[in-house]
Amino acid sequence: MSAFRALSLAIVRGFLRDKASLFFALVFPLMFLVLFGGLLGDRSQSEVDLVQVGDVPVLDALSPEAAEAFEDTFAVTRTDDLDVALAQVRSGDADVAVVMEDDTLVAHFTLTDQVAAAVTQGALRAFVDGTNVAVLARETGSPPPYSLRVQQVEDDSLSTIQFVTPGLLGWAVAMSAAFGAAATLQGWRQSKLLRRLQLAPVSTRTVVSARVAVTLGIALVQMAIFLGLAAAAFGLQLSGAWWAAVPLLVVGTLCFMAVGLLAGALARTTEGAVNAANFMVLPMAFLSGSFFPLDGAPTWLQRLSDLLPLKHLNEGMLDVMVRGEGASAALAPMAVLAGFAVVITLLAARLFRWETV
Repeated sequence: MSAFRALSLAIVRGFLRDKASLFFALVFPLMFLVLFGGLLGDRSQSEVDLVQVGDVPVLDALSPEAAEAFEDTFAVTRTDDLDVALAQVRSGDADVAVVMEDDTLVAHFTLTDQVAAAVTQGALRAFVDGTNVAVLARETGSPPPYSLRVQQVEDDSLSTIQFVTPGLLGWAVAMSAAFGAAATLQGWRQSKLLRRLQLAPVSTRTVVSARVAVTLGIALVQMAIFLGLAAAAFGLQLSGAWWAAVPLLVVGTLCFMAVGLLAGALARTTEGAVNAANFMVLPMAFLSGSFFPLDGAPTWLQRLSDLLPLKHLNEGMLDVMVRGEGASAALAPMAVLAGFAVVITLLAARLFRWETV
C-alpha cells in the first residue's frame, strides 16, 4: 500500500503541476458548459414524432388538405397503451403522445427539445382549430366540438441545462481519461521510466492501479464540479436515480482510459499520442450527441453513433440524471462500456512496445 500511495501521490502532483492538463481536464469543458448553459435554447426539428393512442376522432375529421399537412408535420405511430406512449415520450423516442378524453385532445409532450415542444403545441392547436372550423361550417351555430390540452411528461422545473450537462460531462471525462492515459504511457515510455519501474521493487499491478485510481479520482472531481456549477449557476435539478451515474461514469472512464492506451501504443511521441487520442475522442463527441442531439441526423448516422462508446455513456447518464429512469437503466450502458474497455485494452496490449522504434 505504501508503494501504491507514493505512486498515486506522484501522479497527482504531476497532474497538478501540468497546467495544460489541468486546463483541458477542468477549465476547457467548463467553458463549454457555461456556453451551452447560457446561450443554447434555439434548436429546430424538421419532423415531429407523434404517438397516437387509440382512436382520435379529431384527427380522423381533418379535411384532405389538412390531413396532408398533418402527415408532412408529424411522423405518426399508433398504440393502444397510454403508458407505453408516455414511456416513449419520456425516453426521447417520441416528441408527443396524443389521446382523446371525451371531446378533448390531450397532448403529452417532452421538454427535451423546447423548440420542438412549442412547434408541436402550435401545430396541434392549429389542426384542432381547423377541424372545428370545418365542423362548424357544416353545422352552423354548433359550439366547437373539440378542444386541446397540453401536458409535459417531465417536471415543470426541467430546462435546457438538464439535457446539456450529461453530454458535456461525458465528453469531458472521455477527453481527460483518454488524453491522460495516452500522454502518460507515451511519456513514461519515451523517458525510459517504464523500464526503470520494471526494475524497481514495485509490481506492475501497483503501477497500473495507481494510474487508474488517480484517473478515476479526477473523473469524480470533474463530475462534482460540473454538477455543482450547473446547479448553482443554471438551476440544474437531477432525477431521483442520478447517483447511478457515478458507477456508470467510473466504467466510462475505464473505457476511455483504454482508448488512451491504444493511442499511446500506436504513437511514437507524446505529442503524437495526444493528437491520436484527440482524433479518436473529438469526432466521437460530435457523433454521440455530446454537443447537440442527433434526432435530425440521417438514419445511417444515428446507427453509426450506436457503435460508439461515448453514445452509450451519454444516453445512460441522460436516462438516470434527467429522464427519470431507474438505476437499472444504467446497467446496459455499463455492460457496453465494459465490453469496449476489455476489447480495446487487449488490442492496446497487443500493439504495445516497451521501446519507441
